[in-house]
Formats: sequence, C-alpha cells, structure tokens
Amino acid sequence: MRTTVGIIGGGPAGLLLARLLHRAGVDCVVLEARTRDYVEQRQRAGMLEQGTVDALRECGAVERLTAQGLVHQGIELRFDRERHHLDFPVLTGGRTVTIYAQTEIVKDLVALQLADGPPLLFEAEALAIERPETEAPVVRFLHEGSEQTLDCDWVVGCDGFHGIARDTFPAGTGRTYAHDYPYSWLGILADVAPSCDELIYARGEGGFALHSMRSPQVSRLYLQVPNGTDPGDWSDDRVWDELAARFAIDADWTLNRGPITAKSVTPMRSHVHEPMRHGRLLLAGDAAHIVPPTGAKGLNLAVSDVRLLARAFAGLRRTGSEQLLDRYSASCLARVWQATRFSYDMTTMLHTRPDADPFDHRLQLARLRRITSSRHAAAELAAHYTGLPLEW
Repeated sequence: MRTTVGIIGGGPAGLLLARLLHRAGVDCVVLEARTRDYVEQRQRAGMLEQGTVDALRECGAVERLTAQGLVHQGIELRFDRERHHLDFPVLTGGRTVTIYAQTEIVKDLVALQLADGPPLLFEAEALAIERPETEAPVVRFLHEGSEQTLDCDWVVGCDGFHGIARDTFPAGTGRTYAHDYPYSWLGILADVAPSCDELIYARGEGGFALHSMRSPQVSRLYLQVPNGTDPGDWSDDRVWDELAARFAIDADWTLNRGPITAKSVTPMRSHVHEPMRHGRLLLAGDAAHIVPPTGAKGLNLAVSDVRLLARAFAGLRRTGSEQLLDRYSASCLARVWQATRFSYDMTTMLHTRPDADPFDHRLQLARLRRITSSRHAAAELAAHYTGLPLEW
C-alpha cells in the first residue's frame, strides 16, 4: 500500500487530519489498532474551543455538532461558599466554547471518512515505523491476520501516549518534560439533567469538584481524590454527598442527583515531548503532549496540531516548499507550553495538596480573588480557556 501521509491512530486527531488532508487534495491512509465500536465508545473530553469548532466546520463535521452542541458563554468559579461568573464574550470580544462529547466527534468523522474519504483501516495495529530519516518511511502493521506495509512520504503519529510513534525517536534526539500531580479525578456519568447551565469549577474544603455535562439529560462530574483511589470504594450516595458538599454555596442552589452509569479514576499529569518531528515522522496530540484535564486543553491541543499539519501539507502540495513543515514543531510547542502553564495554574489553584498548610490555603484563595476582582486577570483566564490563536 502506498500513500503520501500515513496516519497512525484513528482518534479525533488522526481522523480530523485525514479529513482536512482529503479536502486539500493530499492522499493519506489512517491505521487504527482498535475496532470501530471501541473507538466510537471511548469516553473522553467534550469542551471545544472556538478554533476546534471552526476546524470541524471546515471539514464538514458540523451537522450534529450544530444541532446538539451546547454553546457556553462562560464558567462559574466557586470558593468560600460564593459563586462568581466569568462572561467569556464580554472578556474576549465574543468568543465562546461548546460542549459536544468526543465520542460524538469521532462518530461524525468516521462516518464522513467511510463515506467519501481516504482509507480508514480498523484493527490495523502499527508495529514499527522504519526509515523515518529518509524520504521513504515505511509503517509495518498487522491487519486481517497478516503483516503488511504502508509506504509513505510522511508519517504522522496520532497514536496517543502509549503509541509507538514517540518511541520511534532515536535516543538523544528528543527530550521529555513531565510532572505528576499528587491527586487524581474520580469522574462519573449520571442520567440526570445538569444542575447548571455552564461548567462549575469549585474549590471546596474537601478539595476540587467540577460540574460538566454531556447533554441536557446527562451530567458529567468530577471529584478530586487521592492517587490510587479505587472507584469501587465510592458508593453512589458517597459520591453525591461529597459533590454536594464541595459545590455548596450560601444561596438557593441544589445539586440534581440521579443514577450513576459510569465511574472512573484519572491520574493527573503533564507531559511534553520535544521536538515533535524527527525526519519525516511528526507527532500530534497525546503522542506529543498530555495536560491535566482541569483546563480542558487536551483535545483542543490535538486539533490545533493537526490544523497546523494540514496547512503545512497543503502548502507542500501547492508550492513544493517544506517551510511550514519545518516550522511545525516550534509552532506547536509554543502553544503547547502556554496550555501546559494554563492547565498547571488552574489545577494548582483549585486543588488541595495532601501536604497543604493554612498558608497554601490562603494563597489559593488570593489567586481566586484576583481573578474574580480583576477584569485583566479574568480576561487572561478567559482568553486561554476559549483558546489562543492557532499560531501563538
């Protein structure tokens, strides 16, 4: 099999890149190790920056997003039993965010790809990327019981944190920066209408809590818990009671409770690999960077990566110049590090460290007070939350 761009990974990054390349006239093949059912059922983030919505619209994956996506004008911060609303359009000159589950994005992109796009192979496990330093890299993969090869001009690793693409970089050609946080998130899905119109970020006495949603009928909520927590140790009543305590305010507000359909624990970590290119192998999304979910940047960073890649490959096809590809890693990393910094600030401002003392507590409150009392500080948070320009 022969193609211009071989894409490893059929998550939102790989699928969106394939759609954008298809519309630019650049041929590609997508290899996804899992089944279609598995890929379309993976529960992941669902908060989309304005730029992510624009990219989905650009590639034609907009019909269900427009009909079902929930446009949010801001977020609410809660601390000291008070509520504070941040109005994004006022603070950013009109920008908003949209709630639309990643599972639905993947379904939309898969349907488009199978209808009229370049090849998308499920249960095609990439085994190795060979000769990435040359002009003819090869991807060896297992599909339908036999080992096959995909000859490419370029290879893009959209295969996530545990994929093979990043590990293909030879020793000494890259560096990883990592930070592990001393807490995790217990996340739940519940068949109950959300108790809020927009996301609530709360710093309660017991730690952090987040109220989000998947739809007008399904709520998505998170609790800060110790690392190593077993979700089975948390009964439904215990989850709801703790959420209610952390969201509590001195006002008339009630947390809606309902059947919990899923529980999971997510460790919190930051991870950045530099550079994002080796020869003709390029990384995008979680293969290159991980951020804690507090700032809702993971999916949006992946989308910004592939938007830059699609422009670069379109430029190569149109002019024959690799100039944009040469700039790809540096352009992405400038944005990645700003998102990493923003996610770190949001996380450390809202979570309670296991070894925190009263001084730490007062500092966190001071940081929150600055955001809620200073238009400049609120505008900076809103600008990062709704998304920095593509090339920051």
